[in-house]
Formats: sequence, C-alpha cells, structure tokens
Amino acid sequence: MQIRSIQIFARCCAWGLLAGLLPGLASAGPTAFRTRRLDHGWELRLAPGSPAAKAHPEAAQWQTAAVPGSVQATLLAHGQLPDPDWRDNEAKVQWVGLADWQYRLRFTVDPALRRERHLALVFDGLDTLTDVTLDGRPVLHADNMFRRWHVPLDGLDRAGEHTLEVTFHSPVSALQPWLAKQPYALPGEFDSAFGDEPPGRQVANYVRKAAYQFGWDWGPRIVTEGIWQPVRLEAWSGWRLDDFHVAQTQVDADQAQLRAGFAIRADAAGPARLTVHWRAPDGREDSSARDVQLVAGEQQLDLPLTIAQPQRWWPAGYGAPNLYAVSAEVTVGGRVVAQAQREIGLRSIELRRTPDRWGRSFAFVVNGVPVFAKGANLVPFDSLPSHTTDARMRRLLDDARDAHMNMLRVWGGGYYLPDAFYAMADRRGLMIWQDFMFGGAIPPPDAAFRANVKQEAIEQVTRLRNHPSIVLWSGNNEVQTSWESWGDRQAFRQRIGPAESARIEQGMQALFDGTLREVATDLDAEVPYWPGSPESEGGAPANSPDSGDAHVWNVWGGSAPVEDYLKTTPRFQSEFGLQSLPVMATIRRFATPADMSIDSPVMRVHQKFDHGNGNQRLLLYVRRGYGEPKDFASFAYLSQVMQADGIALAVDHLRSAMPRSMGALYWQLNDVWPGASWSSIDVDGRWKALQFRARQFYAPVRVVPLRQDGRTGVFLVSDRRTPLAAQLRTRVIGMDGTMVSDTTRAVALPPLASTRIDDIADAELLHGADPRRTVAVFELVADGKVLSRHLLYFRPAVDLALPDPLIHATLRRDDQGLLLDLEAGRFARAVWIDFGDHDATLSDNDVDLLPGEHLTLRVTSRDTLDTLRRAMHLRSLVDATLPHGTTP
Repeated sequence: MQIRSIQIFARCCAWGLLAGLLPGLASAGPTAFRTRRLDHGWELRLAPGSPAAKAHPEAAQWQTAAVPGSVQATLLAHGQLPDPDWRDNEAKVQWVGLADWQYRLRFTVDPALRRERHLALVFDGLDTLTDVTLDGRPVLHADNMFRRWHVPLDGLDRAGEHTLEVTFHSPVSALQPWLAKQPYALPGEFDSAFGDEPPGRQVANYVRKAAYQFGWDWGPRIVTEGIWQPVRLEAWSGWRLDDFHVAQTQVDADQAQLRAGFAIRADAAGPARLTVHWRAPDGREDSSARDVQLVAGEQQLDLPLTIAQPQRWWPAGYGAPNLYAVSAEVTVGGRVVAQAQREIGLRSIELRRTPDRWGRSFAFVVNGVPVFAKGANLVPFDSLPSHTTDARMRRLLDDARDAHMNMLRVWGGGYYLPDAFYAMADRRGLMIWQDFMFGGAIPPPDAAFRANVKQEAIEQVTRLRNHPSIVLWSGNNEVQTSWESWGDRQAFRQRIGPAESARIEQGMQALFDGTLREVATDLDAEVPYWPGSPESEGGAPANSPDSGDAHVWNVWGGSAPVEDYLKTTPRFQSEFGLQSLPVMATIRRFATPADMSIDSPVMRVHQKFDHGNGNQRLLLYVRRGYGEPKDFASFAYLSQVMQADGIALAVDHLRSAMPRSMGALYWQLNDVWPGASWSSIDVDGRWKALQFRARQFYAPVRVVPLRQDGRTGVFLVSDRRTPLAAQLRTRVIGMDGTMVSDTTRAVALPPLASTRIDDIADAELLHGADPRRTVAVFELVADGKVLSRHLLYFRPAVDLALPDPLIHATLRRDDQGLLLDLEAGRFARAVWIDFGDHDATLSDNDVDLLPGEHLTLRVTSRDTLDTLRRAMHLRSLVDATLPHGTTP
C-alpha cells in the first residue's frame, strides 16, 4: 500500500452521504428492498509475502474465519494464538497487529437480488486500513473503523460465482515509515511497551481507529484488524427509504410536537403517500398521513405529528422510561414500497448553563426537571469488540441501574457501541453522554482528516439519534485540556514554534467547535452538543471549578489524599477515580500462585498505570489509610475498600453540594481485561466493593455526614420529585457495643435538593468517648424503613482500634434459595464474603456490622450448599493488616 500523504483519510467510495445508513430499514415482502448477509464462508490468511509467515506458517494458509470478528479472534478460536489475558501473553500476540491480513469469500448473487435494478456491497465496519477487490478488480479503499462503506455493483455481471478479497494493512507497519519522514509526530497517548513504535511517535493519532486498542493505562495493546461489523448485499428497485427519524420539536406534559423525516431515494418522479403510525405505552394508537410528489433521486420529506398528553421518557429514578412504537410507510399506487419501525422516547433535554452565585451552571434538565447525574464512565467491553455479546451488555446495564445510576458516559477512546446497547439503555432509563471517538491524542489539522471525521459523525449521529437515552454529544475526551496543560504538550508547542502550534490549535477548533458541532446540531438539534470533556467554554480554562465539567485527578494521579476531594466542588465532575485490584477469583484467572506478589512481573504486566508501577501507588493509598497489608490477598481486598471509601467520599461531597454540583461520573464502570484498574465491576462481571457501595451513595435518598477539621456537617439529599417527611436517628456507639448516645428527630427533605441540617463538633458527638473506639451512625427512616444509613468515623481507619468482630456466619437454604446469616459480637468494618473460585452472587457485600447486629444476605449460585459452605471465607479490616510497626 502506498501512503503518499495524510490524505489517506479522504479516499472513499462515493455513493451519497446517507445511502444505506440503516440496513434493513425497509424490509422485503411488499417493498422493493432486499438484503443478503454475507457472514458465512469467509477464509483468512496472512497476506502473501508477509514476514510473519516464517514464524507462523499455519497462519499463512487459508482457514475459516468468523465474520463479524477480527483476525485475533479467529486465531484464538483456531488455537493459533495464546490467551492474551493469561500471565504475560500480551507480548506474544503483538505480531498479529503488525502484519497484513487477507480475507476471502466466494459467493453468488441470489436470483431475487439479481432481478433488482440496484445492487450494492455494504461493509458496516472495516478495521481499519483496507483494500477490497471483487473478482480481482479494486473496488474500495477504506480508512476509518467507524464508518460504513458502500460498493455499487449496478454494472456487475450478477450470474456465476464471485470472489471478494479484503486485505487489511497493519496501521503501525503502514504508517510508521510515513511518520518517520515527518518533521514531528503529534502528541499521542501511551507509548508501546513492545518496541514496535518509537517513544513519542505514535500512529494512533493519524488513523480513525479505537484508540484503546493501542494500549491504555487500564488495558492491553491489541491492535485488531478485520471485518468487525456485518457485511451484506443490498438490492432495490424503484424506491428506497434510506432513513426515518422522528425529530422532537417541542415536548411538554400537554403535547409533543414532532416531525417525522423520510430520506427517500426514487428511480422516477411520481405521487406517493407518507404514513406514520404510533402506539403509546398505554396502548393508545393514532396515525398521520401526507400525500407528496417524489422526484427522481434523493429527497428529504417531513410529516408533522402531534401527540396530546404524551407519556414521556424519564431517567431512572425520576419516572418511567416510556417508549412509543412508531412505524412509517411509503405507499405508491396503493402499494407499500418501503417501511420502517422505531422505538422512541418523548422527552425534552436541556444542558442548562446559566450564571449563578458560583459561576455558571452545568446541569442536565429532562422534561423541565434538573437531574443530578449519577453514574460512571464506560470503556469498551472487551479488547476484542466481537467478544461483546448482548447478554454481556445487558448484564452491565442492569448492574448500573441496580446501583441507582442514571447516566453513563461512553468514553471517546473506544468505539461507537451497537444499536442494541442504546436500545437497552433506553429501556432502563439510563442517560448516555456520548463522546465522539477522540481519546486524548492531538488530531491532525488537515481538512482531509476533518472530512473523513465529518462523514463518520454523519453516519453515527444518524444511526443513533432516535434513542432517547442519548442526552449529550461531546466532541472529545481530554484533547483540548491536554493541549493546554499537559507537560509533554507544552514542551511540544515550544519545540514546533508559535506558527505551527496555531495551525494545530485552529485544526482542533475547526474539528470540535465546527465540524462535529455542525453535524450534531444539524442532525439531532434537540440534544445538546459539548465540545469536549473537560471543557468550560467562554474562554475559561478547562477544568474550571466554576464552569463546565471537570476531570479531577489530583487524587490518585497526583497522589493527593482522598480527603482532597472535599477541597473542590466542580459544577459537574465527569471523571475521578481510584484504582483497585479485582477479587482473587479474577486474579487467579490470569496469574499463578507464584505470581501473587505486588510487583511480580505478571502483576506488573496487568497493571498498566505508570509502566507497571501503579501497584506502588495503590500500596501508598492502602498504607496511608489502612496500614500494611499482611499478604497479597489482603492487599487486593484493602485496595477495594480504599477505592470504595474514597469514591463514596467524593460522591457524597458532590451530592451534598447540589445544585452547585449536578453530576458525578466516576472512572470507570467496567474493564476490558483482568487486572488492576479504576473499575467497579471487573471484566468477568464480578462486583468490586465500589459497585456495592455505589448502590448506597447513589441511592435516591441519602443522609450525608461530612467530617472536616473536627466538625461534621450533616446533609439530607433527595432526588425525589416530591417532599419527604422522615426521622433522622443518630447513635454514637462504642465498637464494643457501649451506647454513648441515641437521638431521633423529625426532618423534612425538600424535592431535588440537598439540605444542610447540622454542623456538629466532635466533642458534642463523642461525649468524652474514645474517638479511636467509637462510631457515629446516622439513619434516615420513613414509615418504619431505613432509607439510608451512614457510618462516620472520628479517625482514619489506620488509627482505629478495631476489635475482633466475633462474626458468626451461617449459610442455609430456604424455599427461594440460599441465605447467609451474619451476626457480629463487636463492631465489624468492611466485611467481605467470597467463595473462592465458585461463582456466587450476594445481595450485598462490603458490609459494616454494628455490635450485636444481625444481617441476612441472599446468595445466588449454581453450586451446592455444602460446596459453598466449604469455600466461604470472610474477612474484615481488623484481620487484613499487620500490627503497627511491622512489615511483611
């Protein structure tokens, strides 16, 4: 492949901007649109002449390949590649992403498709630098993983067998020779640990491909190649419905004013009738129709709709995520020639940014209601996208909803997720902050690059804009803020000089404030656009606490203590996090017993922060807050307790500061592989302590005591849309069970608010009790039910005199399954229950038990009662650390 210039990004097959964006939108039958999936019969081999063939001769031979998929997934399935998750196997799979590969398919055109006037070959996704030949004739060059590619076959002799060959070029091997000749390399993200790219000269900036696949500080470097999305033949005659979209002009409680848009392609002019039918969640139905005159070629036609008293879509916790079934028909001469179906949610979305006494607000307002955004950042589900199943996505979204989350941010260093993901989010009331795919690296300023991205954005916004869950389009992750403030960027700007720096800055502004804003606004006007994250707009620097959203990384990134979360109150905290290790069962999936030490080679491979040194940062936080872990398993456990405690403190602070702060999205919800990371759910779907804790700190009603400098402010936080009358019970208890004080008083929680009700000195709470042996318990009670419980400590955990908790645990069966009864003789902090390598899901974990308290947990497992009894292990803070002054 010859790479003459950066204009590699502009070459594409032209067949109109919107042609075929929605495969199968118009179904076969009474219509003139037909498809045939080309997902069977593919073969794969190393491209002829590949240097890798000598070391991997089996890969040079044609072998069956799964499509959609990737080269790596196929080789894994054939046993020709070791599991990259196991120990240090990541290094052993790097050769695949440095080689060129060839796919082949022999196919015939079905008679039904042969009869249609128009025929096209459609690739929904090619990863990434690709040349396609049909019967030996070049038909397509592709250069963007995030785009759909169309090859018109109207002139093809449709009889007989055809041979399709798709050749993938390694982005690293293809672009590095070109990059080596450039006067500089744009600042990127993470250098390769395998020597295949020079430090500071990364190709990821220059190719439209998922950035995380080049390696990130929470995941491996697996540079995938392959036909990663479906392939099909499309045929049609006469009429085609390229797109059907319901724009929401105005939605309120009384009325929804809508505009149904039809993107139609017609072979000839003539009269037609457009019809839209809708069915409400409560079963109400209606339809509207319009007679139109079609012209030959492409056209955009609208049909106004009005729905009285709409059942609106609400985020989780604020109302039902109501969805309407909407169908569209194009009728010509009394015959339906094209049709489409949609599920839509009717809602109004506003990103409210108004001046106030703290600066300028940053709040999502849904249906006129300000919503405190509670959630996390979502990274891709797997290193290999084809390994992401609907079941896996469904489980993670259920986990988010079960932890009272209402928003997930789809981070810009991955890829745009499949339609099924957004449909699942729609049904669960989970708002989606959708980044465009820029993960932090500085993009090329070329117009050709922007043109490629513009087409990508057109396709993705058009595909996803009917989903009510999408409440924000955001231009990038950390591109502009890195340019402004990161040390390597500042050094780069000095090196290249002011003129070239200005050209790069102008390119970023044109891309994020121009191209992407225009596409999002033109195609999805009711959803707000935000240039990047973090961003302040209006000339203020990114990460300003007074305007816009903020990424807060002085804690962890700067090694600041977790208490520093209390020192800043951004308007919306869209990134912040603390690392932890997964549970031991997940660790044992990638490591042997000999690897179970903090800085073993294997643990360093699976710790991507700071070139493998991240476990020392973890140990710093564990030692600072809890003491010296007595062994590796205790270190893993303590890392999770530390993470949960720290993020809980940050979220409680932000929620207590409503409406000054209106969002907390911690980094990160999930993982792409097993190892140390900032996730609250590991790659195997196991909840860490943070995910259990999130269910508490994101609860709709929360009592929040925040202690600073010997005083405790007590806040009552409510996401309810109606007032709540409750009682606040405050107990101060010795860890041996001695009751110091016990008071209850009536309190009122206004809707959608945080209310400060107390500011109490330690002495007033303790009444002379030893702060090292005492805990304060705040409980919010309504109708005899504890809605929220919050334990407050008067010293850091490392300084507490925790007693032996004398926990009694009984695992038993009832008529619905398994139950675990826990009882503590004395105070027990952060009790963690696991069952070794046996999978068992608990209704709660990471629990605190007051002296004499009894707690019953539900256990779900396929294993027998006796098996789980033998495997069960409990630990708490008191038995996880060595005595003060000792070292392991």
